[in-house]
Amino acid sequence: MESALRAGAGAAGLTLIETLAWTGTGFARLPLHLARLAQAAHRLGWPCNLATVEAALYSEAPANPARIRLTLDRKGAIAVGSAPMPAAIAQWRVGLAAAALTSDDPWLTIKSSHRPAYDAARAALPATLDEVIFQNQRGEVCDGTITTVFFDAGQGLRTPPLSCGLLPGVLRAERAVPEQLLQVRDLPKVQLWLGNSLRGLSRARWVG
Repeated sequence: MESALRAGAGAAGLTLIETLAWTGTGFARLPLHLARLAQAAHRLGWPCNLATVEAALYSEAPANPARIRLTLDRKGAIAVGSAPMPAAIAQWRVGLAAAALTSDDPWLTIKSSHRPAYDAARAALPATLDEVIFQNQRGEVCDGTITTVFFDAGQGLRTPPLSCGLLPGVLRAERAVPEQLLQVRDLPKVQLWLGNSLRGLSRARWVG
């Protein structure tokens, strides 16, 4: 897995990405974002100075709450941009993505600009849905296009194992709930939640 990532680490335009919520006074879950960025950079063999990253974030932070997007390239160059916070979603309307992921694809395990399946599914999202969930080649639930899946099948809050082909989400790391396999066929039978570091955790309704 590491060799496959290193082999593609020099691709033109490739960047690592962190999307953070700026509250107006600080960044939500900043230590977890920095830790994930550092780990991904290490796996790619890229330089990453976290003190420089943090300084860049605060230097570009606006006066009001905002969505902050940070990128890091293979030379360690940092770019920071801001946008309005997205509107809150009280309950996500969620269906199934048309494409399936391959659980051992190493690019699923880092947050980077190399995300063709996610981008294609997001671009094709119908107006009747807020999100779609991916399955892998074994019919196991993975991620949404921009969210981590959480569910309760009767034993409390759970989330699919990283081994299914998942991004190690920051909200997922903060919640630290037990992992449990979930088959796509069982999605209508469980209580669903979707979330990410930017939006937090909200209930979801399976539309199918």
